[in-house]
Amino acid sequence: MKVVAQNRRIKFDYEILRTIEAGIMLTGPEVKSCRLGQIQIRGAYVSFLSGKPILRGIEIAPYVKAPNIQGYDPKRERVLLLKKTDIEDLKETEETRGLTIVPFEVRAGRFIKILLAVVR
Repeated sequence: MKVVAQNRRIKFDYEILRTIEAGIMLTGPEVKSCRLGQIQIRGAYVSFLSGKPILRGIEIAPYVKAPNIQGYDPKRERVLLLKKTDIEDLKETEETRGLTIVPFEVRAGRFIKILLAVVR
């Protein structure tokens, strides 16, 4: 899998406790834009809304060749795709004081995957 985006500052700013690989729910033009590397993950974080993990603060530039780009929000919240046990584990982590869940890198292959880091 090809690394299309990486947040290297995490290694210097935080202590990485563990990492988890997650899928992300995207539209077709967003996938094409990610594969071209037009994605920014600096300042992004994971929070929970109605029990679902939501990725906030990520920015995916609009795909240039997409016909309908009116009304596209590059900073919209995106749902993460995880196993049920991983979701429960991350919920406990989020409730723990001093721990944060941030995206560490984005990989593109057949699917777009995000490597999440639990940091202190």
